[in-house]
This record gives sequence, C-alpha cells and structure tokens, in this order.
Amino acid sequence: MTSLLHDLEHVTVRCAAVGDMDNNVYVITAKESGDQVLIDAADDLPAIRALLAEGAGDTSAPAKLALIATTHQHWDHVRALEGLVAETGAHTAAGRQDVSGIPVPVDVVLDHGDVGNFNGFDLTAVHLRGHTPGSIAYVLKDDGGPHLIFSGDSLFPGGVGNTQKDPDRFTLLIQDVVERLFDVYPDDAVVYPGHGAPTTLGTERPHLEEWRARGW
Repeated sequence: MTSLLHDLEHVTVRCAAVGDMDNNVYVITAKESGDQVLIDAADDLPAIRALLAEGAGDTSAPAKLALIATTHQHWDHVRALEGLVAETGAHTAAGRQDVSGIPVPVDVVLDHGDVGNFNGFDLTAVHLRGHTPGSIAYVLKDDGGPHLIFSGDSLFPGGVGNTQKDPDRFTLLIQDVVERLFDVYPDDAVVYPGHGAPTTLGTERPHLEEWRARGW
C-alpha cells in the first residue's frame, strides 16, 4: 500500500501507521526545495526512515528534515523522537504547555496562530486545549488543494479526543475545536488524526451538537 496521501502542486504528503497503537506519522515534502516536516515521531524508527526516504523521492532537490513537529506530549506520539533527533539533528516543535512532557529539548515553542515558514509551504499551529494542555493541530494549505489539518488526538471521525470524562476538559476541547477549526476552515478541509482514518470538517460538522450533548 502506498504511503502517498496527497500529490499537490508544491508538496507531497505521506503517512505511515506505526507501533502497537497504530499511530499515524505524516511527512510533508516540498517538491522544489526538498524541505521536509515530519509530524509525530511516534514509534518504529526504521519505518520513519523509510517514510522520509519515500518523501525524498518526491523532490529533485536534496531532501532535508527541517522540523519534527509533535502534536502533543503523550508517550505514544514521541517514542521515536529522541532517536530521530539524534540521527538527523532536526529541530523540534511542540505546544508551549506540553514542552515539559516532550523527551527532547524543544527548539520551537508554539502558541496558537504561529506560522512556520518552510521553503515551499507554510504550517499554521492551532492550539486545541483539553486532550493535553498544549495539543497543537498543524494546518497546511497548498495552492489548488484543500486545507489539511493534522489534528493529533484532538479531533477524530465521530468526535473529539479523550478528556478522561472530565467535563471541564471536554468543554474546553469542544470549544476550541469548534471555534478554531470548524468556524475557520471550510467543509472540504481534510482532517488527518493521530490514529485511524481521515475525515473532513464537512462530514463531522452536522454532529457537533450531538457531541456536546453526549459530553465526549
């Protein structure tokens, strides 16, 4: 099965599912410059190496891992992070409130609305509080393609992420997901979660009040 999710004008997006929790690892590769951003070095360093190599085949330039972006601090999303940093020397990014739980020094501390400028694409950080204090979704927009939202464990097909039955955390997460994703991006925006299959905002939008009512 191919790792390729999108072949857009300026970038490709590839994915591999790794580890015993089937974590999704995503890599964005700029076709002209070779800049790469990897989202969630979750597990299985050999599989991540292979994914980066496949992305490198999408560019005629020498591929360079410009950033390893972490969606949140939970252990299953960072198991290969230390090894990948040691191998590549790539810079790391994570949300401000999760930095203390990341197992390597964080070079780029993210707040809501921060934009990372790479050679060929930009990534916007969207802070979604509730699953963890510093969870970040990363949003990519390439010319001619839909918005791509790498949501970590904050938004899935069928609902928001786990808030351990804490009503305050759930209220915060559903509020942020609605105000910072559904109220900002169009229905054709594709959501790529930290585990499992993708969805679109348009598919999930009719169910928001149902999610509020059930409390998870």
